[in-house]
Amino acid sequence: MKYEPLTEDSYYHFYNCGNNKENLFIDDENYSYFLKLTKKYLLDSCDILSYCLLKNHFHLLIRTKPNIETKIISQSFSNLFNAHSKAINKKYGRSGSLFKDRFSRIKVDNEDYLKSLIIYIHTNPVHHNFTDNFKTYAHSSYKAFISDSQRLLQRDFVIKLFEDKENFRFVHNSKQTHILENLLLE
Repeated sequence: MKYEPLTEDSYYHFYNCGNNKENLFIDDENYSYFLKLTKKYLLDSCDILSYCLLKNHFHLLIRTKPNIETKIISQSFSNLFNAHSKAINKKYGRSGSLFKDRFSRIKVDNEDYLKSLIIYIHTNPVHHNFTDNFKTYAHSSYKAFISDSQRLLQRDFVIKLFEDKENFRFVHNSKQTHILENLLLE
């Protein structure tokens, strides 16, 4: 598989799942540890726009910072995923690859797609039947956008993409309604 090269000052959707359909996150503490590692390894080279961590896969939407070499950006992601894999392997007595493949990514080159991805990432737990209400899902960045406390996310930038918090909520709720209606039809 050919991978999109990582370039400075660009938006990317990163995602991956567990090797052999294994879970990437086993206990609640695994989710918070992954976010701690994300902060440690990515914030020097990337801004985080949104995320969702599900037990068997994850989504990260990031913007690479300007004036950062491709090699440094790639290494920061490699360090994150290797550190998480080593921690899971050690804690649960497993060995081998935790992730299915190298981290997959898609370059995002327009604002409409960027906004659609933010909504998709936040509502992904509903799409995969982890919950029937994305707002209550504990391991996504949605709640951080609604709160007023400072987070590692680029909250002001993302909210402005949707004009304001009210519209941000509205488009997310609309997407959830659409997903649930489609699930009922299946």
